[in-house]
Amino acid sequence: MPVLVLVCVGAAKLSPTIASFPQAWTIPVPTLVNSALGWLFPTILPITSFVSRLAATLLAALIGTLQFLPWPVVGAAILLISLKAGGLRLIAISVGAVAYIVLTGFWQQSMATLSLVILAVPLSVLIGFVLGLGGFFMPRMRNALELVFDFMQTFPAFAYLLPLLLLFGFGPIAGLVATAIYAIPPMARCTLSGLTEVPSERREVAEMNGCTSWQRLVWVELPSARPMLALGFNQTTMAALSMVITASIIGGFDDVGWAVLSGLRSADLGKSLMAGLVIVMISIVVDRITGGLLGSAESRTTGKPMAGWPAILLASAAVVALGAVTRYALPSLVAGWNESRGVVDFQILNQGLLAFVARYSDVLDAIKNAVLYYFVLPLRVGLSGAVLPLTWGFSMTPGVTAVYGALAAILSARQMLKGRPAAAGATICLAMLLYTGLVAFPWPGAVALAAWSAWRAAGMRLALFTVLSFGFVLITGLWVPFVKSLYLIIVAVVLCASVGGLIGIIAARNDRFSALIRPINDALQTMPQFVFLIPALMFFKVGEFSGLIAISLYAVVPAIRYTEAGLRSVSTNLLETATQIGCTPLQSMLLVQLPTARPALLLGLNQVVMAAITMLPVAATVGTAELGQQIYIALGKADAGLGITAGLVFCLLAINLDRILRGVAERLRGTH
Repeated sequence: MPVLVLVCVGAAKLSPTIASFPQAWTIPVPTLVNSALGWLFPTILPITSFVSRLAATLLAALIGTLQFLPWPVVGAAILLISLKAGGLRLIAISVGAVAYIVLTGFWQQSMATLSLVILAVPLSVLIGFVLGLGGFFMPRMRNALELVFDFMQTFPAFAYLLPLLLLFGFGPIAGLVATAIYAIPPMARCTLSGLTEVPSERREVAEMNGCTSWQRLVWVELPSARPMLALGFNQTTMAALSMVITASIIGGFDDVGWAVLSGLRSADLGKSLMAGLVIVMISIVVDRITGGLLGSAESRTTGKPMAGWPAILLASAAVVALGAVTRYALPSLVAGWNESRGVVDFQILNQGLLAFVARYSDVLDAIKNAVLYYFVLPLRVGLSGAVLPLTWGFSMTPGVTAVYGALAAILSARQMLKGRPAAAGATICLAMLLYTGLVAFPWPGAVALAAWSAWRAAGMRLALFTVLSFGFVLITGLWVPFVKSLYLIIVAVVLCASVGGLIGIIAARNDRFSALIRPINDALQTMPQFVFLIPALMFFKVGEFSGLIAISLYAVVPAIRYTEAGLRSVSTNLLETATQIGCTPLQSMLLVQLPTARPALLLGLNQVVMAAITMLPVAATVGTAELGQQIYIALGKADAGLGITAGLVFCLLAINLDRILRGVAERLRGTH
């Protein structure tokens, strides 16, 4: 493999065909997609129009009801449900969330967002359950369905906003459908996983008692899969909440997502931040309530209050009825409660943020320049183009290049002496990749290197899929945006692995620090993606670096959590043995704990990569020039074909990286 890659790098200097994929070889895939959509849309437009009118009626009724009721009434109903779901602790969390929403003046918008989620989640749960059930009853279709689920979870939401806009028109219904589509895969995966993991003994007992397939499903398999089904419902709800800001782009109605977007567009970062935290509050409360209610069968052992559902429902209904009567009969008494603008002055918050940025601008610029000059540029244009006297203090002269090549050869030879030919080859390939940069790396070498990595990780089947994936990217003409996406992901993953790994190591060694960082991780995981743009824009303004920071903030949590979990799972006997043979704490960490925890660390790296890819289209709104930018160009030109094509390339990138990292993790797990 190193020889083939070296030949490609050398041939690229002589042949433009090797250096860059010829334009004449590309196929107008977006045009073909547009032609297909042009035939399909008029056929199904009557159906979507009927669905749109029906959904609009239901959504308007639900929003009207929630916004009509005074906020203390809705808050009281939430507290009663919290009592059933989690007791006094959850009540305290719910009180804090309701108080925050009211004090910031986003009550009306939060009720609109909640209405959208309430309508979207049942639809997502139903479709996901049916898909998971189909995969369970048709084992031959499971691999195909898994691939469909992968595409649904990795396909950028922005890419299907335009088709939904054409089908359902601009308004909240298009946003509702986008939210429902995005939230389907968690329920489908959990349904399939829960049913396939039912113990075979239970099925055998059901068959011995004469149960039909349907009776076995209803009486045995579904009850046994209840924990996974509950998890699927919970994760579907969280996915719907994370989608509401993106859906607001085509939703265009007065909800929390629109407040975040309008604040970003008008540079009102204080308003965007406060509105984004509203969604975080809603997400935390909904997460705790759904988790508590669906697990309430264990409440006797966990100490949760055992108030029955009839009492809770009766009390909630009484509170709601009292609120409705009060609002209708005595409107002056509660006038303006829901419409209050709150007590937070966003302008004061904006001024404080701007003052902070102005005071520490030198430090922020130094951080920005360091990352751009020493990480981003070398990956983009290679050491040959990024190493300059102005930034590095020297340039890649022939002598320096010779030293670089000799160092790479020595490192490769060292791996060969250890009996690791694959590692030796990878060292040479990585050295050439760093020297030329990802953008200038010849496409045949990139395809060969990716196929070889897939083959080493998971076998020939994945290698073939990788070759076909890269072939699709090449013929679409999106190779350069694809490569730019790849180097942004690499830089973000390096940052997340470094910072998140260090935080995870400290958390694994210090229980107090672990308890301190846990709620921060929870908040980061429940924040909608657009919220991460706010600190990036606030500190570093519009540009590629701001996108990189937003990606890193979104993707850092898996690195922290998997590092801590992996290190804490190391056997205490192993640690005691290391101490007995004289290892210092640092030696024990480097030589025992980290190597032992490698499978968990690699799974965490996998999740970091997936999160980074998910965040890429959102980061494109602040100036990154990659596949996400192609989707925004498609939105601006109303080019659904380009958006869908770029979205498919996103999916292929995510699936290939996921399968490769998963294969490596499985191999490492097999060696332990």
